[in-house]
Amino acid sequence: MDETSALIEAILREQEEEEEEAHRRRRNLTTQNTTIKSNNQWQTVSYHKRNRNNNKSSSKQPLAADPSPDVFSSVQRHSEHSRRRLLESQIASEAEAAAAAAPSRSKRHSDDEDDGDAEHEASAVQEVKKAKQKKPKKPKVTVAEAASRISADDLDAFLAEITASYESQQDIMLMRFADYFGRAFSSVSAAQFPWLKTFKESTVAKIVDIPLLHISEDIYKISTDWISHRSYEALGSFVLWSLDSILSDLASHQGVKKAVQQSSSKSQVAMFVVLTMVLRRKPDVLISLLPILKENKKYQGQDKLPVIVWVITQASQGDLVMGLYLWVYLLLPMLSVKSGCNPQSRDLILQLVERIITFPKAHSILLSGAVRKGERVVPPWALDSLLRVTFPLHSARVKATERFEAVYPTLREVALAGSPGSKAIKHLAQQILSFAIKAAGKANLDLSKEASDIFIWCLTQNPECYKQWDLLYMDNLEASIVVLRILSGEWKEYFIKHPTLDPLRETLKSFSQKNEKALAKADDAARHALLKDADKYCKALLGRLSQDHGCMKSVTILSVVFAVGAIFVYQNLHLWDYSQLTEMLNLS
Repeated sequence: MDETSALIEAILREQEEEEEEAHRRRRNLTTQNTTIKSNNQWQTVSYHKRNRNNNKSSSKQPLAADPSPDVFSSVQRHSEHSRRRLLESQIASEAEAAAAAAPSRSKRHSDDEDDGDAEHEASAVQEVKKAKQKKPKKPKVTVAEAASRISADDLDAFLAEITASYESQQDIMLMRFADYFGRAFSSVSAAQFPWLKTFKESTVAKIVDIPLLHISEDIYKISTDWISHRSYEALGSFVLWSLDSILSDLASHQGVKKAVQQSSSKSQVAMFVVLTMVLRRKPDVLISLLPILKENKKYQGQDKLPVIVWVITQASQGDLVMGLYLWVYLLLPMLSVKSGCNPQSRDLILQLVERIITFPKAHSILLSGAVRKGERVVPPWALDSLLRVTFPLHSARVKATERFEAVYPTLREVALAGSPGSKAIKHLAQQILSFAIKAAGKANLDLSKEASDIFIWCLTQNPECYKQWDLLYMDNLEASIVVLRILSGEWKEYFIKHPTLDPLRETLKSFSQKNEKALAKADDAARHALLKDADKYCKALLGRLSQDHGCMKSVTILSVVFAVGAIFVYQNLHLWDYSQLTEMLNLS
């Protein structure tokens, strides 16, 4: 009985394990199918079969005898209980599978709804875009069109109004003036006024009237007449403000992060227009701004040169002398620095001065205005710079050298202009002589000849220059020899130009004495040869001075004799017989 019960229990346990194993397989299959559905893609589900114990199944033996009714009833109850538990387990498993599948179905449903909503919204937006009409493009307004719309009467009334409203605030008055043109040109886009490109690609002659050529004569006259009543101080601040605005626009085109603060004007066209009017009507305002323009790095550099050239060109349109003055003080120093000027910049600077000196009646205008308010337009240091850029060494000549040679004579005349014998010219001669003698001693034939010619001009203008030469003689022996040689070869021309020869005679005697002393002490052969040459020219010139001095004495005596004779004849003319006098004259 015990063996039979044990066998039955073993069979029941084996069945129960098989049923639980089948339940687990169905559960795993359900979970995997749920996961596949949630991932919305096909997957292959595989599992390992449980190796059944064949030994146990094969060891099952038929019952030896019929079991008792109690035993079978117990087995039946156990079987029903197992089926009941299996059924409950299946129900629970299906409930869990349904619960796990519900979020996935919800998510898929949500995604489908979202996709549907997105597609619906996209189609709706497309329909709105199609239904919505395109905005009409604004018409392109050129500078000429905007300028033509400015009314002279309206501008006149506006200027009268702001003059009355801001009578004691000229800075604000000028800002309102600029704002008026800013509104007038506000519809002009940058594409219609590419000023930077134009400045880079055009000549000075072409940019001089940009953008003023579009402004009518009436508008220009009303504006400039109003500007003429403004103070130099207010105009100076206004010019700097306008120039800063233009340079700020330049910096923005070049991608500079820290650009100058933008102005309140609505259009760069307006800045150019109002600045042009001020510079042409009151070019003298730039004199007070020269130190700022020269020293502040904001206004320096190759990239800003086209703007500065344009500013000077506008000033020269109003005053030719002022234009040359600004060119000398702002641009000429750039030419003197080897590393400070590239060929493009040099060409731009030369274009400006060529335009100035070829202006109608420029020669007489510049010579008459060579001195402006006590200051020379081309000062001595500028003449020195011009000498060196016009007469470089042959190996250092460039394409622009010939252009310098063309403008140099006019600039030299302006530099040396003045009344001969005046105090100003005498002072100028002493200033020029100090650098001319150094240039005359250079191993550059063209430069030496030109500097020597200027040096001799100094001697003819001020007798004190001889004393100055005497002091510089031994330190500039080579230059002195060049000057002495020219004086000896061109004596007649020099003799005519020189008012008196006594200072020259005294200077040559001093040179001779210095030569003798130096020759006695000279150990250097080259120095000894220079002293010999200098002494030779000194003695030759002293000999000519002695001859001319004797000739002058003879001429003076003859002049006195003829004068006395003429007086005697005039006083005794009535005693002479006219017929006898005629016969004497015929015989003679």
